[in-house]
Amino acid sequence: MSISEMNMNNLSFSMIVEEDIEPLTVIMTRAFDEDARIHLGEGQTDGPEGYNNGEFLRKWALNTSSGAFKILLNGELIGAYIIWVNDDGNNYLGNIFIDSSIQNKGIGGQVWGAIERRYPDTLKWIAETPGFSKRNHNFYMNKCGFRLVEILDPGDLDKETYVLHKEMSSVKL
Repeated sequence: MSISEMNMNNLSFSMIVEEDIEPLTVIMTRAFDEDARIHLGEGQTDGPEGYNNGEFLRKWALNTSSGAFKILLNGELIGAYIIWVNDDGNNYLGNIFIDSSIQNKGIGGQVWGAIERRYPDTLKWIAETPGFSKRNHNFYMNKCGFRLVEILDPGDLDKETYVLHKEMSSVKL
C-alpha cells in the first residue's frame, strides 16, 4: 500500500536514535531541497549546515537537551521534529520536516497539533524559518497560528530569517 492510500490519521512518534539518522537525513534532504527548488529555482539546494549529510541530525536530534522525535505514518518513517522545552514555558521549535512526497496533505498540521497537546504547559512557542520559504510562512502563520515578530538580516537572500512566536492561552481547558 502506498502512503497516498494510507489513513492520514494514524500518526505516531518515537524518540530519534542513531539508527534513524541515515533514513531521516534522506527525508530531510528531500524536504529542504524541494523547498529551495520551489522558492529559489530549479537545481537549487538549501538547508541548515549539515542537513544533507547527517551532521545536523547527529548534533541536534541526538542532543540530550532536545526532544527529537521521528514521525511515523502507519508505521512508515515520514519525517521528524526537534524541540527544546524550557522551564520558563518559552519553548523552541528547532525544526519540523515531512517527506516532500507527502507534503500539502495536512500531515504537518496534525503533527503540530500533537506537539501542542504533548506540551500543554507551554506559554509561548518560538520558531525561525528562512525568509525565502513562503510555504513555511504560510504553514506557521496561517495553519499553526504563529505570528511574525522579527526579520533578521532582511533582504539578504542567504541569511534572512523570520522569527515567529505563538502565544499559548494561559487558561487550559
